[in-house]
Amino acid sequence: MSADEKTKKSRVRMKEQTPEGRIRNFNEVPFGYTPEQAVEEAGRCIQCKRPQCVDGCPVEVDIPGFISLIKENKFIESAHKIKEKNSLPAVCGRVCPQEEQCEVLCVQGKKGEPVAIGTLERFVADYEAEQGELELPKLPPKLGRKVAVVGSGPAGLTVASDLILLGYDVTVYEALHKSGGVLVYGIPEFRLPKVIVQREVDYISKLGVEVVCGAVIGKMLTVEELLNEKGYSAVFIASGAGLPLFFGIPGENLNGVYSANEYLTRSNLMKAYLFPQYDTPIKKGKRVAVFGGGNVAMDSARTALRLGSEEVHLIYRRSRKEMPARHAEIEHAEEEGIKFNFLTNPVKFIGDDKGNLKALECLRMELGEPDDSGRRRPVPIKGSEFTIDVDLAVVAIGAGPNPLLLSTIPDLELNRRGYIVADEETGKTSKRRVFAGGDIVTGSATVILAMGAGRKAARAIHQYLEWTNW
Repeated sequence: MSADEKTKKSRVRMKEQTPEGRIRNFNEVPFGYTPEQAVEEAGRCIQCKRPQCVDGCPVEVDIPGFISLIKENKFIESAHKIKEKNSLPAVCGRVCPQEEQCEVLCVQGKKGEPVAIGTLERFVADYEAEQGELELPKLPPKLGRKVAVVGSGPAGLTVASDLILLGYDVTVYEALHKSGGVLVYGIPEFRLPKVIVQREVDYISKLGVEVVCGAVIGKMLTVEELLNEKGYSAVFIASGAGLPLFFGIPGENLNGVYSANEYLTRSNLMKAYLFPQYDTPIKKGKRVAVFGGGNVAMDSARTALRLGSEEVHLIYRRSRKEMPARHAEIEHAEEEGIKFNFLTNPVKFIGDDKGNLKALECLRMELGEPDDSGRRRPVPIKGSEFTIDVDLAVVAIGAGPNPLLLSTIPDLELNRRGYIVADEETGKTSKRRVFAGGDIVTGSATVILAMGAGRKAARAIHQYLEWTNW
């Protein structure tokens, strides 16, 4: 098949649950590729001499290399090729925004549709697991030094796996009772099954990384104690952005108003989605309002629907064009019947005489000049107030850094928003032997960008411990 023929050939679509069926369960929405579909889609890759797709991958996966192996029906070898750079391929294949990173640079996408890089990555990761042919790389001799990692989300797991493969002893400290960070508590089962997250964490544990759960660094141990009493040569902080943000409007303390952090944690980590097997306390409203335009807002709205809500409104102060959520997640929400209320902003939560949420007062907005984000700023329209009857609200407008850990490191430089100041290329902080990366540095971002930060920091930690040059 010529390059032109490959460009004209349509992308192979994954089959999915129907919208009518999936809103009644928490099963994963797409079914993934069959081997035949994977080979067919891999055949669309023209194996560029200068592959731009790799430039768009924060963890530098050899994309043409693993796709070429799929084309040859070498699925296990393809999985191993990905794992040379990425220890979480089944996760990345599902939740990373390939359309904004590797796929947007695919040459095939300039005249037709880009190769489905993420779906192919997902396929080979799942295939390896299903075949039970997990192969661990050969580990180098131990260097006699150990590194502590605070947080077991994507940044922490990446730096841990990279450092263990360089010869360091690595311990990951996780505050919650389950490892995986936002992958476990934040992303719903229908987007990222927890068995897959556990599978990826288990792989990193099999490499030799020690994962300690229920360990709140800043309370149980301080960073100073890790460095000076526990004998760690360096510490990498990847504690994420777990402090929920609210509007600061009247009525936010009413029963029935959740932060997205709490709502999704109760559903995902505490398994409210498995009722009655798990009887997790969580309010199941009939009429629900979710605020925000990102993936977390989409996850919250779609979760509410699956928990039995009759009507779910997604309220966003800008237009659909400005929504930062992935296009696929927006489309899935629309297909499932989520009601989108654009150019709308809440001004007050209204309660009944028992302190329960019963309604929401909103204001219409219009778009003005662009703000610092490059998106047009929403401007209130005077006199446009209206109310919506709701009995459950979920605020998904972002999160900040939890101050518990950071308050115990007084010599660590923070920015005006309370995040750690760290070098973008190395993760180095103002405190000697302390590195940081992921959401605790950037604010809420994507899984793959956090992993990229972990990869850069692992290189920098290795260089620092080799040369002790701060």
